[in-house]
Amino acid sequence: MKIIIVGCGKVGATLAEQLNNEHHDIMLIDKSADVINSITERIDVMGVVGNGAVYKVQMEAGIQETDLLIATTNSDELNMLCCLIAKKAGDCHTIARIRNPEYHSEINYIREELGLSLAINPEMAAAMEIARLLRFPSAIKIDTFAKGRIEILKFLVPDHSILHNMKVREVLSRLHCNVLICAIEHGSEVIIPSGDSVMVAGDKISFIASPAEANEFFKQAGIDNNTIRTAMFVGGGKITYYVAKLLESTKINVKILEQNMERCNELSELLPRAMVIHGDASNQELLLQEGIGQIDAFASLTGFDEENIMLSLYAASQSKAKLITKVNRIAFENIIDSMNLGSVIYPKLITSETILQYVRAMQNSMGSNVETLYKIVADRAEALEFRVANEPSIVGIPLEKLELKNNLLVAFINRKGQFISPRGKDTLEEGDRVIVVTTVTGLNDLKDILR
Repeated sequence: MKIIIVGCGKVGATLAEQLNNEHHDIMLIDKSADVINSITERIDVMGVVGNGAVYKVQMEAGIQETDLLIATTNSDELNMLCCLIAKKAGDCHTIARIRNPEYHSEINYIREELGLSLAINPEMAAAMEIARLLRFPSAIKIDTFAKGRIEILKFLVPDHSILHNMKVREVLSRLHCNVLICAIEHGSEVIIPSGDSVMVAGDKISFIASPAEANEFFKQAGIDNNTIRTAMFVGGGKITYYVAKLLESTKINVKILEQNMERCNELSELLPRAMVIHGDASNQELLLQEGIGQIDAFASLTGFDEENIMLSLYAASQSKAKLITKVNRIAFENIIDSMNLGSVIYPKLITSETILQYVRAMQNSMGSNVETLYKIVADRAEALEFRVANEPSIVGIPLEKLELKNNLLVAFINRKGQFISPRGKDTLEEGDRVIVVTTVTGLNDLKDILR
């Protein structure tokens, strides 16, 4: 597929790298030659210097032969104009990053009138992930499949857990839970486990289950999954606003700390159920006064990574709260993962992941059959949902007899609404939806799982 990306900031650059890894033909448009050069020196893409909302520039970039244009500049209005011109000039699919909350209630109208294929709101997407995490406090990350009926949850094995030194094959017999362990992060190593793989305290475990089974697994494993009743958010930006809105229908009491008095007044009007406090969250006395030691959840959502990290570390020292830490820059990921920051939210990665899912869906009509894609361990492991076509090399053959690629696991089968946790004797049948977890990237078809 040929894809044009307008705006080569952090989101655009991340997206260009990920799409390039999947062997798409990428063209960049940005006003800065230096920005384009810095990307083209690292990866095999081309670029045009100019304003992406100008017809002549889009024509120079080859809009008439383009399948998809993605506008990710910092201006919502510019992104919408880029997509409108692309739709008229190239009749291609278009994706716009639209972040202003004022547009959120009108997004369906905007999409229809501009012919947008997808409107991405990074802050709203991040807020929805945070809201899911508050439902399962023990989980670090949650991804959903089969319209929410199946989830992949990631959690940290605590000290003195029954899971410490337990083999993966023993989970069913010892805990009586029908969950499937699909990835183990041991330090910097990512393992797609076999039955003999051993879990130890400090590992990050990803498992696949229904919401009810996930609850039971946490209970049997002795991992606290207490209901969140009070949540403190630091920073009154867009993500905090969206999360508070999503929580209005729940029983969670929300407290927001914000430095800017004008923003405090705005939030007080917009969020009548939330308690909005004017103050500097880096003041330890203020945090103690506001009850940081007694809260159930603490989310540091300011615009500064360093401040978010320090605040989460301080909250961890003062309470047993569920921690959520927003990080904008993706550098030093290994160091960040080694800290006690709870669930780390990368809005830019969430944005690129959503767009990647849409690109995969487009490929379905062009020969691929990937239904859903999630990066479950950054760029090192992914979970893919395939639909099973009539493929003689796969259909009807027991899984134990298929020569699967290394570091690949058939994790779940959805057969007409019946969910099967597969074993060696199980087979894949035409019409099934199957979830595959692997460290092998770039799979486009189910038969790609074979050696």
